[in-house]
Amino acid sequence: MPMPWQQLLDWWFGQGTTAREISAEKHALWFGYRNAQDAQARERFGALCEQALRGELDDAWTASPEGWLALILLLDQLPRMIHRGTPQAFAGDARAQQLVRQGLAHGGDVLLAPIQRVFIYLVLEHAEDLAQQELAVAHFEQLREIAAADEQPLFDDFLDYARRHRAVIARFGRFPHRNATLGRESSEAERAFLTEPGSRF
Repeated sequence: MPMPWQQLLDWWFGQGTTAREISAEKHALWFGYRNAQDAQARERFGALCEQALRGELDDAWTASPEGWLALILLLDQLPRMIHRGTPQAFAGDARAQQLVRQGLAHGGDVLLAPIQRVFIYLVLEHAEDLAQQELAVAHFEQLREIAAADEQPLFDDFLDYARRHRAVIARFGRFPHRNATLGRESSEAERAFLTEPGSRF
């Protein structure tokens, strides 16, 4: 009998066997903004996402590395699709960050494939906290070091994005592109920054 998180992991990571294959198949899902993808996430995993946000899956799902990964996806990635453009998109961030810190403390991340570990470290990259941003960059640097030669460009890209996120938090202490969604007033410097290419990731 398949584990309750397997359907989500299959949807998120597909059928590829290498990081390059998986990324080629799933990059548009991970980093694209398509209404159909958001609707599919809502239809297939909306109920699980809400359970995760209510804390109802913690004990059962954190007992294995795969369940831990899937729960983190439900708290960090899926709300950004299901609740895109609303404050609820970030509702799972604090809990996801807590779960990541707990897992890293006992090495749970190294039991996952490097491409899966990307979505553990992205939780840190999403944090409006410089210490967590520094940790994200450090972990993406480690992934880059262990990547096979033909996959290093892929992990170079992940590292580049981590460094860019860190730079924004180092400068502003928060992500200005979230301000409108979260009802926060942007400073003059933030408004100027948001006119620059790539400022919204």
